[in-house]
Amino acid sequence: MSEKGWRGRLGPAVGIAPGARVDKFEIFFDLVFVFSFFNIARTTATEITGRSLFHALLVLSVLWWCWVVHTVVATRVRIGEGFVPILMVAGMAALFSFALALPQAFQDSHGTHAGPVVVAVSYVVIRAVHLALFLHIVRDNPTERRQLMRYAPELSLSTVLLLVAALLPGKLSDMGMAEVIRDGLWVTVILLQYGTGLLASTWGWEVTSAEHWTERYDLILIIALGESVISVGLGSNLIGQAPTWPGVTAAVLGIVFTAALWWLHYDVIGPAARIALHATLGRPRVLMARDAYAYLYLPMIAGIILFALGAEGIVHDIAEPGVPFSEPAHGPDVPLLFGGVILYLAGNMLFQLRTLHTLSWLRLGTLGVLAACIPVAMVLPGLLTMGLLTVICVGLITAEVVLMSEGRRALRAVVYEERTAHEAHEAAYRARWHEDPPDAMP
Repeated sequence: MSEKGWRGRLGPAVGIAPGARVDKFEIFFDLVFVFSFFNIARTTATEITGRSLFHALLVLSVLWWCWVVHTVVATRVRIGEGFVPILMVAGMAALFSFALALPQAFQDSHGTHAGPVVVAVSYVVIRAVHLALFLHIVRDNPTERRQLMRYAPELSLSTVLLLVAALLPGKLSDMGMAEVIRDGLWVTVILLQYGTGLLASTWGWEVTSAEHWTERYDLILIIALGESVISVGLGSNLIGQAPTWPGVTAAVLGIVFTAALWWLHYDVIGPAARIALHATLGRPRVLMARDAYAYLYLPMIAGIILFALGAEGIVHDIAEPGVPFSEPAHGPDVPLLFGGVILYLAGNMLFQLRTLHTLSWLRLGTLGVLAACIPVAMVLPGLLTMGLLTVICVGLITAEVVLMSEGRRALRAVVYEERTAHEAHEAAYRARWHEDPPDAMP
């Protein structure tokens, strides 16, 4: 081996091939995000206010940016090969610590600093792991090293700002001013992160495998949808009591409209966008990957968390013994439920516009229907509210299946042809092992 020491024994970092897929370690890494999304929802659900929702959005945005940087690193090197998993485990530990400390990230600024400091330090470790790995990747290319250094201001300033946000408010006597400064520092971090992504454009970044990039983002969206199911199931207290027909019916409706949201992306839009990214090269591919995936997936995931919060509250009331069937949903549950779906669908429409340069007027009309139904749903019994949302989502899917039948068949023909050709090529390669097994057997 050319490399010495532990890196030589573990093996070198392996670059990404043009046809690479997501490897198993990347899925393992993303499991920490299941807990992160879940903890954001759990923390917000304890007391749903405008401030708590704002804080949830701040934390989600910073967390999402860390994941975006991680996916950018993964466009250059296989995360599960060589010595790279060792670094990634350190990043996973830091990410898990970040998620654990989220409930205390915006606690009373005059209490203990432990929570905010753990959040800030964990963020530093996560970004340091990514930076160290990227520096290793470009170590032999002076041009790429200089391009990488253009991101140094964002990394250093965001780190300093989060540390200041953790420590400074406790030094101020005016609690209201301390909270404003802390929140303002977090907002500044987010503007710095996403603004740098826009200004940096394609500095030192390439998407070698469009398949790997699209698959990674599709998987994280599924993880977020799965988290919403967990959040509703646990937070609604359905497990802690005897099942009732209203509670079970509400849970089933929650599964149906969550599946409908999955369908709205993965039936046509997701597969078509994947082909569109494959069809572009160079700078246009990078810009599409940044805009459509790194940026526009965030409102979809935020929408999932919001509608999970609303569904959790409604299902909890429906399943609660002694609550009459006619009791309408309380507090912000209905606006969160419908607003989350609106945000998810709006984000998905912007994703469609950026990747496919088309816009569905049917979906645009559905946004208006969802918004108009919020005041109606607020006076309906909770179970009917869940049913109303399910009918709207399933109705949209039914209309698209009927009206877009020709386009759906054409898309599936292309996807099937690609899949069978790829599988035939893999089968032909592995057929050589029947007579000549590879030497590298344990």
